[in-house]
Parts: sequence; structure tokens; C-alpha cells
Amino acid sequence: MATSPAPRPSSASPDWPRAERLDAERMVEALRERTGARLTVEGPCPGGQVGAAYVRWPDGRRSVLKWRPRARAADLENGPIAVSEALRAAGCPVPATELVEQVDHAVVTVQELLPGATLDRLDARGLEQALAFNQALAGRLADRRDIPATALHLREDGPGFCLHEPLRRHGARAAALERWAAAVGAAHPARLEGDDAVHLDFHPGNMLAVDGTLTGVIDWDGAGRGDRRLDLVTLRFGVHAEGTGPGVEERLDEVLDAMPEEVLRPAWAHMSLRMVDWSIRHHTPADVEHWLDLAARRTD
Repeated sequence: MATSPAPRPSSASPDWPRAERLDAERMVEALRERTGARLTVEGPCPGGQVGAAYVRWPDGRRSVLKWRPRARAADLENGPIAVSEALRAAGCPVPATELVEQVDHAVVTVQELLPGATLDRLDARGLEQALAFNQALAGRLADRRDIPATALHLREDGPGFCLHEPLRRHGARAAALERWAAAVGAAHPARLEGDDAVHLDFHPGNMLAVDGTLTGVIDWDGAGRGDRRLDLVTLRFGVHAEGTGPGVEERLDEVLDAMPEEVLRPAWAHMSLRMVDWSIRHHTPADVEHWLDLAARRTD
């Protein structure tokens, strides 16, 4: 649930909760016991914060094993999985969910392996494709009011991300950002308004391409209903972490500049809180400053 690279050694307080990592072999064994599915683990997928692994079915077909700790299968099926299936029905390149199972406190899923490799960096052509994909999310959930609206967590902690106390205790800059985010939250709805599909972690590492052509968008585990433009703010933070081709950040900044303030402001507050909190708990002080610098570009 973050756009930065995988966790590095951190000097953050050990009191803060850290992300749990996938134990693929144990989860595959649990699936075998509960469902009879006989999967073979081939190895970890690149990138990611919580972990994913390539697995193979007995017929040779390859899929992706994922898990979401501290979650309920019903919540995923009625939220993120429902979003991805609605998009698949509309022809969007989104992986199918092949298996869902509750394993203790976590939900384990097996998903379709789409063609292509993740983007190392986003160039101008890739950005235009990403913007077109984002546009395609508009209004996709107009008839799915049962799917929960996306929460911004500006006034309360999120489920494992967007924690407020780490910012309050980290230092003056982080504490000031938390106060600003909370003030923005007090002035705006707690959940995104709208009927768009929202990915929530839309960055180059979750985009697949073949020869520069977008072939899929993966990792819909946090998806919900709301305003698709939150994903463009997420993408802006993502390219700050992963690097881009010439002119990409400038073009994306122009897109954000054209967004209504009532959309951009809470979205920017959400991503600022989310990335600074995650870096405090998982990365180094230099990483925290990296995100504080970006956050400061659009705070008061």
C-alpha cells in the first residue's frame, strides 16, 4: 500500500508496527489443506511492500500468490475484488482473481498472471497511456453503490498505513505535516465522493508493458469507489520515487494543477501522510526527508 521501493534497514522506533511479509510456502500449504489446490512456489515477484510470489498449477499454468494481513475475505470480495471484476467486464486489462481464502488473520488470493514486465521508469509515452487508463476508470462503478467508498484516513489511522502518531513523534516537519493533513481532513469528507474506480496504488511498479505498450495494471488489493483523480496524485508520488523520462514530472504536475482544489487538496494530504508514515516505520531518515520535501510542494 505504498509507492516507495521495498523496505530497507530503518532507524525508526521499533515500537511502530511494521508490515508483515508473505511466507509463500506456508500459504500454499494452507491453501492445499483448505481448498485442495496444489500449487508450487516458483519464487518471489519483484518489488512490493508486503510480498507476492509466482506459483504454478499442476497443469503448468502460472499465477501470482498474494496475501493481505489483518483482513477478511468478505471485505476483499465485496470491495477490491468487486472493483477489479467490474473493470474486467468493461474490458480493462486487470488480472482475474482465481482463488480467495481466509488463512488465520490474512486473506490469501491467487491471481491471473498478465503478460508484460513492470515499468522500471515511466517515459512520456507510458505516462500518456497511464493517463488514458485512469480516464477509463471514470464512472465505472455508477451502478455499484454497494462497493465501499475509498477512505482517506486524514483524521484517523488507516489499516496498516496512514498512521498519524509516527509523524507526531518523528520531528517538527513531520508533526507539522500531520497537523496540516488533519486540518484538511476536518474540512473535507472522510471518504472520496464519486463513482469512479480507484486503484489506490497506481504507480509504474504496478503497470505492465510489452515493448512500451501497457498490457495491464496489477495490485488492486486496496481498490474502492470514489474519484479516480486520487490515483493521479498517487502516480505523482510514485514517479518521485522511481524516476521518469524527460518531462514526465512536469506533464503530471500540469495535470494536477488543473484539478479542482477540493479534489487535489485532500488527495495530496492523503499521499503525503501515507508516504511519510511508511518511511518513518520502514525506511531511513533520509527517505522521510525525501517525502517531506515532496509533500511541502503543495501544503500551505
